[in-house]
Amino acid sequence: MTLQTRICEIFEIEKPIVLAGMGGASGPALAAAVSNAGGLGVLGAAACGPKQLREWIQQTRELTDKPFGVDTLLPASVRRANYAETEGPTPSDLLPLRRAFAAEFMQQEGLEPVPDEARQMRRVPGEPALFTQEFFEAQMRVVIEERVPVYASGLGNPGPWMPELRANGTKVMAVIGAVRHAIQVKSSGLDVIVAQGHDGGGHNSPIGTMALIPQVVDAVGDTPVLGAGGIVDGRGVAAALMLGAQGVWIGSAFLASEEANIFDFQKQAIVDASEEGTSISRTVTGKPARIIRSKWTDHWAKEGVEPLPMPYQGAVSGPVMAAANRAGRGDINPGFAGQGIGMIKAVRPAKDIFNELVYGAEAALNGR
Repeated sequence: MTLQTRICEIFEIEKPIVLAGMGGASGPALAAAVSNAGGLGVLGAAACGPKQLREWIQQTRELTDKPFGVDTLLPASVRRANYAETEGPTPSDLLPLRRAFAAEFMQQEGLEPVPDEARQMRRVPGEPALFTQEFFEAQMRVVIEERVPVYASGLGNPGPWMPELRANGTKVMAVIGAVRHAIQVKSSGLDVIVAQGHDGGGHNSPIGTMALIPQVVDAVGDTPVLGAGGIVDGRGVAAALMLGAQGVWIGSAFLASEEANIFDFQKQAIVDASEEGTSISRTVTGKPARIIRSKWTDHWAKEGVEPLPMPYQGAVSGPVMAAANRAGRGDINPGFAGQGIGMIKAVRPAKDIFNELVYGAEAALNGR
């Protein structure tokens, strides 16, 4: 049995292995490497302003002539906590207190603040503020103007954008974490649904990968499903296919690649971690996300302080993460990753990782 499914036909690729659109980490070099290897590379552009997003798309086109995709969030996916209907302080009220909490942590850890202009050097004057409705709309205008081959909604329903995406011939997929969400996005007429379970890194589902994939497959009928969450080797790829998926959406395995757009100390944190090394935390983005445990996540838990909702928490964590990055502090900002990282033993070229996934999956499917 060879690794060929409907996903290969839909995306015009050789193997049904899709790079997860990991925000910031899945840059042009990594996306192009996966596409060139025979899969589908996807740019993790959630935090890219319109100018940077256009540059990333153009850079990817310079590195590959194969299909690739762009992953962003959509406005409906950024839900603020319902403070308006409850009594008590709003996120805006609490923001100064949380910033002071973060500043105290930085002082305790000996972190030097990074000037705003250095942290925001990729931001263009006049561009919309990060994670606002205007920001998402500006991103989508770039996706449409650049006529990208594939668009992936990392959170939210791409339905409102389908007419323009379809007019460009763009294939569309959405990442979901529950059957009801799968049914909602299927109604928009997209091409592929990504069922990402609780095992996965970053924003994910409360439902385990093994339980989620087959239930989504059963619910969406003839719409192909990519399995995701904790899949880092060929055995995991084969397991997803046996559960009914037509392919896989893989993130953490490619974080430990030479091409991944993260710091070397974060790649080393993945190699050094065990399967027990991650936790679900709201301390970075404001939404529950699986992240490698760190002094930052532990400090919030120890002090019993409640993180703010997205996008406010980013204004709290951003200066800390920037300072940790400048200082090379993997103990403070090791990054997002899934529970499969205990199987990752080295940093390698993305092509080698891809080929091993293919070989391992075919071997497992053929009983070798």
